[in-house]
Amino acid sequence: MSQFIRYLGAMCLGLTLGLSVSLSGQENAKSMLSQYDYPLLVDIMDTIETYYVNQISRDELIQGAIEGMFKKLDPYSSYLSHQDLTHVKDSNRGEYFGFGFEIASDDNHIRIVAPFSGSPAAKAGIAAGDTIETVNHKPVEDMDLSAVLAEIRYHSVNDLPLTMTLKHAEASYSVTLKPGTISVSSVAGKWLEGDIGYIQLTSFQENSTEELIAQLEQWHTPAKGLILDLRNNPGGLLDQAIRIADLFLAKGRIVSTSGRFFDANSDYYASPQTLMANVPILVLINKGSASASEVLAAALQENGRALLMGETSFGKGTVQSIIPTINMDSAIKLTIAHYSTPKGHDIHAKGIEPDIKIASGNTVKDGNDVPIIEPETILNSASDPILASAIDWIEQQK
Repeated sequence: MSQFIRYLGAMCLGLTLGLSVSLSGQENAKSMLSQYDYPLLVDIMDTIETYYVNQISRDELIQGAIEGMFKKLDPYSSYLSHQDLTHVKDSNRGEYFGFGFEIASDDNHIRIVAPFSGSPAAKAGIAAGDTIETVNHKPVEDMDLSAVLAEIRYHSVNDLPLTMTLKHAEASYSVTLKPGTISVSSVAGKWLEGDIGYIQLTSFQENSTEELIAQLEQWHTPAKGLILDLRNNPGGLLDQAIRIADLFLAKGRIVSTSGRFFDANSDYYASPQTLMANVPILVLINKGSASASEVLAAALQENGRALLMGETSFGKGTVQSIIPTINMDSAIKLTIAHYSTPKGHDIHAKGIEPDIKIASGNTVKDGNDVPIIEPETILNSASDPILASAIDWIEQQK
């Protein structure tokens, strides 16, 4: 569900009325417009196609109408071409070609939700929360989110470098990224000194629950504590977040969703079976923890199963569904519901507050701006003060 964030531009159908038309006449005209909206839309396209000063095709007009409709929706809803749909499916399987970061629109800014570990974006030092100022030397303030996404997607599909200027804290910096094949293993784990288990969840993919169970089964020694790292996890599949929460909860609500159609309204509860019962759990979050990450973090926090440490999370409280179109080779990604935490809180645009607040404190210039701690370096907690604090907390629980 990844502030991976989001999309498109506004269509206005205008009707010019003569000054002599009465108020009731205007109301009748509006009524007729609502009854015959599709023929009117076709008539407008026919007129433009026939009389517009420059030649424009029917396909271009239809594409413009589609983009206009999505501009009326939230930034998480969009039309997915066949290529876009393939990209989404590949991402859910953990492999795709691109630059390796998610973006979202937030307070009239376009920000990085999270870079993926090992991606061109992560290697360039791009961090969660950074604000994009220019894309290929075009000011982002002159572009909407759909235009930024289209620019990024075009360069990814055509294997072209992407140049961006971003702001981290108060400092601006520039990067040029080359796209590459990104393989994202959603689960990585280590057995830390002191019998502490560490699990890093980088995203919620199709097999994340199975990968997590397999990782836990490798640890034959009983853990004295578990650190679950959701930092810079932009989200992914909601069902995986629910299943993983259920692994650690023996009872209680995990999440509830609400929408306009029947199937969008659901309450999800934990089953009695649970793993690592009575083992202290600490969940690490930051401003790059979004969507499905927030579902999992809130479920464990509000059911009293874990404490959260780090920064306030991103704040994405909506659920999207992929709905095939009549062409079957394209789809609509549509926001169908809002979700609430187990205690009924709406975290959208607010985020989840950690129980133990620790800011990341990294800057672009100090060379330590690593968006995700690589599995091979997590034993060196000196390079990650939040992880070091988490280890100290687990030690105190013993």
